[in-house]
Amino acid sequence: MAQHRRRRTALAIAIPVALTAASAAAYGLLPGSQSRASAATAPAWATATADGFASVNALGQNGTYGGRDGKTVTVKTLADLEKYATASEPYVIVVAATITMDPVGKEIKVQSDKTIVGSGTSGQIVAGGFFLGEGVHNVIIRNLTIRDAYQGTWNDKEHDYDGIQMDGAHHVWIDHNDIRHMADGLIDSRKDTTYLTVSWNRLSQENKAFGIGWTDNVTSDITIHHNWIRETEQRNPSTDNVAHAHLYNNYLEDDPGTDITSSYGNYSRGKTNMLLENSYFQGVNNPVIRDSTATLVQKGNVFSGTSGRNESGGSGAAWDPRSYYPYTLDKAADVPALLKSGAGPRTSIGTTATTTSAAATTLTVAQDGSGQYKTVQAAVDAVPVNNPSRVVISVKPGTYREVVKIPANKPHVTIQGAGSSRKDTVIVYNNAAGTKKPDGSTYGTPGSATVSVQSDDSQLRNLTVTNDFDEATHQDIANQAVALLTQADRIFLDGVIVNGDQDTLEMETAAADKLGRVYIANSYITGNVDFIFGRATAVVDKSVITLKKRWDGTSAGYVTAPSTAADRKGILINRSTVNGDVSAASFYLGRSWHPGGSTTVDPQTTVRNSTLSAAIRSTPWSDMGGFSWKDDRFAEYKNTGAGSGAASGDRPQLTDAQAADQEVADWLGDWTPSAS
Repeated sequence: MAQHRRRRTALAIAIPVALTAASAAAYGLLPGSQSRASAATAPAWATATADGFASVNALGQNGTYGGRDGKTVTVKTLADLEKYATASEPYVIVVAATITMDPVGKEIKVQSDKTIVGSGTSGQIVAGGFFLGEGVHNVIIRNLTIRDAYQGTWNDKEHDYDGIQMDGAHHVWIDHNDIRHMADGLIDSRKDTTYLTVSWNRLSQENKAFGIGWTDNVTSDITIHHNWIRETEQRNPSTDNVAHAHLYNNYLEDDPGTDITSSYGNYSRGKTNMLLENSYFQGVNNPVIRDSTATLVQKGNVFSGTSGRNESGGSGAAWDPRSYYPYTLDKAADVPALLKSGAGPRTSIGTTATTTSAAATTLTVAQDGSGQYKTVQAAVDAVPVNNPSRVVISVKPGTYREVVKIPANKPHVTIQGAGSSRKDTVIVYNNAAGTKKPDGSTYGTPGSATVSVQSDDSQLRNLTVTNDFDEATHQDIANQAVALLTQADRIFLDGVIVNGDQDTLEMETAAADKLGRVYIANSYITGNVDFIFGRATAVVDKSVITLKKRWDGTSAGYVTAPSTAADRKGILINRSTVNGDVSAASFYLGRSWHPGGSTTVDPQTTVRNSTLSAAIRSTPWSDMGGFSWKDDRFAEYKNTGAGSGAASGDRPQLTDAQAADQEVADWLGDWTPSAS
């Protein structure tokens, strides 16, 4: 029997290279508070309207616009979500937290004229979903993650727990959601539900993805476009007795690396009249099938590695969607990349800067005197203490040989290179742990950092931070030499290079009992010994980790050295590449650091969905300081490359269920990193 997979693809989060400038806060409202969401003041997502059949004027409803004419409320509890979703008046309901259904499988009975929208990627519904009953109309469900009602039985006939179920509803828009790992199906459109548009969703890790029908009437009109459907077995979708089913620019993927195998792809059943355009089918069995009584017209689809039935034909009347609504087709060949980057929850939906926030202040730094300051530290010093809004320090191209420290009382600081490349702006210094200060004491490891970030909500972007301490010349002193130190929460490193040898990137927290989250994306980190280390909760995502030889030309080292608290997440390396010009089988992925011999820490490193070069040892984890790595938390999941390997006692691999709880969203919690 196929095993149930619970992998969150992309951040879930899959945060793109150029993040949308949006606050991680919700709409500036406390739970239960209200404000009028008028078109003049509300953000675009609060007044968005559906496309496709959901936009058609019919049944007394003019298109689908949800709760835009009502008040906006932000909810973080099940009680508040149910209160507003079941109310008779219109609401825009912003879900700004993870809400767990109680009991498991609960489906909130949504009433008409509602927009339910996740705040960035923080809106999650766990162990249940939504139900839209007979006559419910004008409902928008957007930008949510709906997940994990699975009860342990594949093809579950006993637990009818869906992500979204509609029985006789009309004018519904389901858009930009991530729906996965439910008990029965992800979406069910039943009993003459019509004027439905389902767009830009990720549907995955399920036996039944999307079922449509359960009626003898042939009246439903449905548009399904730009959805990424993967790791699902059937109903992808299955459309039964649908008068007009328009499917276009969808991506159906059967991943050969999982235990789930597709039975079929798009299915036209009963008297359905389906138009299927410019979709992409990857590795799917029986990608397109139809009943003898159904009609199915194909145009411009791409099939790669598919097998089995691929059908079209039928006696139904030809129809043109443009006689109902306008639409634009993307090229089928572009669909996989388009949906991998664009489907699912967006950081720009459901979030907005609060009305009281001041605009960001920009300070400029240039060595030649053309800026406001000649050094980066001088600009940092100019930031007012307890600054309430973001200050961007724009640093013109050049090499700045200085030590930079952003103190804890100056939050919301961004240091950003102004050049076209991250290599154009370089901050560099050469202190090591054993380097003496003017008073004769030594700097110690944290004190050796070229750049120290001690303030919450700060960022480094588009620049290089280097510690160029010369180990070969100074073997007489302790040679830990930090390039970048973080000691705060919600630190975002985007498009940076962090260069060093031993202890390149140290990520800590402000205190042992404080949370310190760091998100690193689209970046390069170089080093050789313990060069990604510390007790912070840190994600290295979509980045390159480059291994360097030691000062004497030998190849040996450790990528990570976590010292994670027992109740925290440690270091997650995700969708990244580990390589370098070093000897084969010479580097460990990590070792367990217990500072000062502490027995209370529980170090954690997870390396998943990454490419490992031959430099990685076949036994990739190591003991440290008398502590066995096997007593701590070290694991891999679905890595590839010459340095990857099969599961063994010396190379633990996460199960699919374990991997579902070790993804970017699990590390970042209620924080959605965004450029600002």
